[in-house]
Amino acid sequence: MEFRQLRTLLAIADTRNFTRAAERVHLTQAAVSAQIKALETETGVPLFARVNKKVFLTEAGELLVRRAERLLKAHDEALLALKELGDAEKGRLRVGTASTMASNDQLPLILAELKRAYPKAHLVVRRATSTEIVAQILQNDLDIGLVSLPVEASDIRAEVLQRDRLVTIMQPDHALAHQRNISPTQLAAEPLILGEQGGNTRRLIDLFFEKSGVRPEVIMELGSMTSIKRMVEHGLGLSIVPRSSVREETKAGKLTALPVRGLKDYWELGLVSLKSAHVPPLQMAFKKLCEKYFD
Repeated sequence: MEFRQLRTLLAIADTRNFTRAAERVHLTQAAVSAQIKALETETGVPLFARVNKKVFLTEAGELLVRRAERLLKAHDEALLALKELGDAEKGRLRVGTASTMASNDQLPLILAELKRAYPKAHLVVRRATSTEIVAQILQNDLDIGLVSLPVEASDIRAEVLQRDRLVTIMQPDHALAHQRNISPTQLAAEPLILGEQGGNTRRLIDLFFEKSGVRPEVIMELGSMTSIKRMVEHGLGLSIVPRSSVREETKAGKLTALPVRGLKDYWELGLVSLKSAHVPPLQMAFKKLCEKYFD
């Protein structure tokens, strides 16, 4: 019993016609008849009955069709899994990262470990805002992304990797640096350096100022967290960023981070991709590494 014979059997069962079945499996009608005869000889029972030029499955035929469907499904799934394993070895993964995570320590570590596991894989990393990354995933220009949550698109699967407080950062010798926290009014009186419009972190900040009834003085909008931190280090203004993004700078005494009074919203880092029943192995490996490093 061969897989090609079982495929022919299913084609006849579906079309109830030897000629149409032959067209479907790209064989001559004589070849189709020969395959069915070989199956009937091997099984020792008739699989089809012919009545007035019509083809009907016998009870044995119906039983074999049910088993053949399961066998062929398992066979096709095994071939797909093996193909994907090979594709993962030399495949491509396109990753988007939002500006607030571009300088995160975890991403380089994740990509390095992924590359060790799949040395022939081609990894593409693009930086954009959270909104742009989601749009590119929906357009099939990216496979997966690290973004600020929430994400509203119904076709996107989102998983929270990390939650963090937003804090104000400034030079250690700034006049406000020795306070326990900083108020919206005090922030509004200072020049602010914020991330680009379109990112969820910026949306949280803008919404906070709107609810507080103050209008901040935003003097710069930058797409790079590294650039924002360097500008603040040089005394060009204050910023509001996730606490984890300035852990090294505060430890080294380059920046001071203060809680913002009344800002209770958490910043959330999420992993986003298209909702799909099937996730390719390379993408799944990246996902598991993200869960490991952001745990």
